[in-house]
Amino acid sequence: MLNPGQRVRLDELARVATGRVAVGLSDPARARVVASRDILDKFVADDRIIYSVNTSMGGFVDHLVPVAQARRLQENLLNAVATNVGDHLDDTTVRAIMLARIVSLARGNSAISPGNLDTLVAVLNAGIAPCVPEKGSLGTSGDLGPLAAIALVCIGQWKARLGGRVLPGARALAEAGIAPMELSYKDGLALINGTSGMVGLGAVVQQSALRLANRYQRISALSVEALAGITKPFDPRVHTVKPHHGQLAVARNLWRGLADSRMAVNEGDTERLLAKEMGDAAKAGSAPIEDAYSIRCTPQILGPVLDSLLAVGRTLEDELNSSNDNPIVVPEENEVFHNGNFHGQYVAMAMDHAVIALTTLTNLANRRVDRFLDKSNSNGLPPFLCSVDPGLRLGLMGGQFMTASLTAETRAMSMPMSIQSLSSTADFQDIVSFGFVAARRAREVLRNCAYVVAFELLCACQAADIRGADKLSSWTRPLYERVRAIVPFLDHDVTITDYLERLAEELLGDTELAECAA
Repeated sequence: MLNPGQRVRLDELARVATGRVAVGLSDPARARVVASRDILDKFVADDRIIYSVNTSMGGFVDHLVPVAQARRLQENLLNAVATNVGDHLDDTTVRAIMLARIVSLARGNSAISPGNLDTLVAVLNAGIAPCVPEKGSLGTSGDLGPLAAIALVCIGQWKARLGGRVLPGARALAEAGIAPMELSYKDGLALINGTSGMVGLGAVVQQSALRLANRYQRISALSVEALAGITKPFDPRVHTVKPHHGQLAVARNLWRGLADSRMAVNEGDTERLLAKEMGDAAKAGSAPIEDAYSIRCTPQILGPVLDSLLAVGRTLEDELNSSNDNPIVVPEENEVFHNGNFHGQYVAMAMDHAVIALTTLTNLANRRVDRFLDKSNSNGLPPFLCSVDPGLRLGLMGGQFMTASLTAETRAMSMPMSIQSLSSTADFQDIVSFGFVAARRAREVLRNCAYVVAFELLCACQAADIRGADKLSSWTRPLYERVRAIVPFLDHDVTITDYLERLAEELLGDTELAECAA
């Protein structure tokens, strides 16, 4: 049972999102929620003027609304801002968003009615997944559209998925034995006025991206072997003079992982070979003393990717555990604060950095694919890894069409969303974050990246077989064997789309391939 009233880690959010852990408020968390609401009730009794309590909202901020009309105002708010369009988010992402909102509300600074927070928790635990259209959030007054779709189901409107069926919201609640929320002042706004949409989606993406980047270290080792790369550039001693954490971690893993490889090249052997070839005149040697950057600079390229994704995770976790609402009522201060904590700029910029990191990884994988397929750059491999009937067969030539296309598409998506602000709401919301859009785009970039990495992995295993897979290191051999359980050695031309889909799914998921590549 996860207590959302204490600091929640991103991996804990992921476990709840996949339905493996239930959620329940602790007594201290509930007491703080009650205290915040009690203070707001007192302020209402004292005739304080408070946004969304006895005023309208957004472009009607200058309109006063009697508290007697609170329920109608709050329900109107939900319906008015539920304008998102497009495909519906998957259940895992919706559950992540719901938990992110619960965590924020459970901080006890949002003055939501405790009973309505209980209802939101009950909806999550019951497996009800509101239908959330994925396009249309500004990410400024929080993710109003996505969160409104969830809140509408909680009051018995809109529609939701339950047990594989799409049902009217009221029916989904009834089947789960949950009474609809009855909204009072501020309740509707508290449910939707925050960054929980972009945080939930962003967390799902970041966790998958970090898994892929970590697993890519072993895939990189396999590619080094299959391209007959030199291992000495990964010696940790050279990386201690450039003390970036990610770079040193990648170098150590590659150095240790390739220690017993009989396929990767020892630089000393190459140096001795070239020394014997040295003469009085300049001439080409039989082997280079250094590899291309896509091999030799792996720690310097993949290290920043890992460090960036970890930094993205820290930002998301801080935002997850924040009161990203307006206004907030802080029990210790006995005061209400009108503020801008709903603004998603932190998350927008973090997800833009995630896109850049994943695009960098995609670039690296794409360059290695090119080296595998080009006989002039592969250290003795046949063209297009076609060792049987070349010419009659095309080998893996076609796979590069896909990787080049997705790499170009991914690069085009790397323009930051966090700088694309457009004014709305009669200039009331005059600078916006587009954080939800940035998170959604990072999800698409992640998928593209996984496909390109999947093809690199397929090429590496094909090349390893050509060179003799028995020479692989003990670190990369399990990964090779798992891939071979999915994709055979290709000695005839076949459609590889299904293989790539399977590899990409396993690279991103909690699967056997993922485990052996971790």
